[in-house]
Amino acid sequence: MSVIEVGQQVVTMVNVFTVAPENQRRLVELIVEATETVMRDVDGFISANIHSSLDGTRVVNYAQWRSVEHFEAMHRNPLVHPHFTDIRAIASPEMHLYRVDYVEEVAAVR
Repeated sequence: MSVIEVGQQVVTMVNVFTVAPENQRRLVELIVEATETVMRDVDGFISANIHSSLDGTRVVNYAQWRSVEHFEAMHRNPLVHPHFTDIRAIASPEMHLYRVDYVEEVAAVR
C-alpha cells in the first residue's frame, strides 16, 4: 500500500515519461508488466501507481521503496534491465526521488 505521510521512512520515485499518444497505452502495459513480473519481488519495493495523462503524452509512475539503498539496489538488478530497455524504446523518462513534506486531506473519495 502506498504511504503518503510526513515522516515515513520511505522514498518516493516519481518518473514522468514523455510518450507519443499512439504509444501511451503500450507504455502503461510495459510498466505494469515490469511491476508485476519483477519489481514486486525486489527487496524494498512497496508500491507502484501508474497514471496516464488525458492528452496521451505522459505516463507517471509514482512508486515507493523502503529506502534509497533499496531503490539503488533495484537499479543494479539485472532482471530489471530488459524492462528499462523496452520502456526507453518508446518513451523518455524523467525520474527523481522525493520525500513527503506535507499532506492535507479533506475527504476520502469513494
